[in-house]
Amino acid sequence: MEPTEIQEFSKQMKEAGEASLTRVALAISILAVLVAMVTVLGHRSHTEAVLMQARASDTWNEYQAKKIRNDNLLVTVDLLTLQPSSDPAAVQKKLTEYRAHLDKWTHDLDELTKTAREFEAEVTHAEAQATHFDLGEALLQIAVVLCSITLFTRKNLYYFTGITLGAIGLLTASSAFLIH
Repeated sequence: MEPTEIQEFSKQMKEAGEASLTRVALAISILAVLVAMVTVLGHRSHTEAVLMQARASDTWNEYQAKKIRNDNLLVTVDLLTLQPSSDPAAVQKKLTEYRAHLDKWTHDLDELTKTAREFEAEVTHAEAQATHFDLGEALLQIAVVLCSITLFTRKNLYYFTGITLGAIGLLTASSAFLIH
């Protein structure tokens, strides 16, 4: 193309309203990048929720194992106190040892309960964040589609609706960081 032809083509594009579509294409590109970012944040939140749930389950399993040991030892202590013995001093020594274990395990059970509940709270937090990211992602994807329709129809209503939905989607996704 000759330099004069390029200028003429550029002039024709502007006259045909194609210059205004440049901003639409730029908006679509920006919205697509935002969709990708929010999608990654949403996936990370979902992954965090799954990992925290696994940790909570592991902690509750450990709690259950210690609780079973504790209950078994309680039965043993009860049996020792009820059975006659030829060496009461040895029985008393064992009872003292077992009661020390029971005291320690009771404390351990309280700590495990606290830890498991903390993990469950983190699961709830991560799921709430993920919900905001997912909604923001959906709104941003709809915004991309609406702005794309503008390229075909040349109607600015789709563009402005898309930009509005994109802003709402971005605010929704951003609000995930405000959840405590």
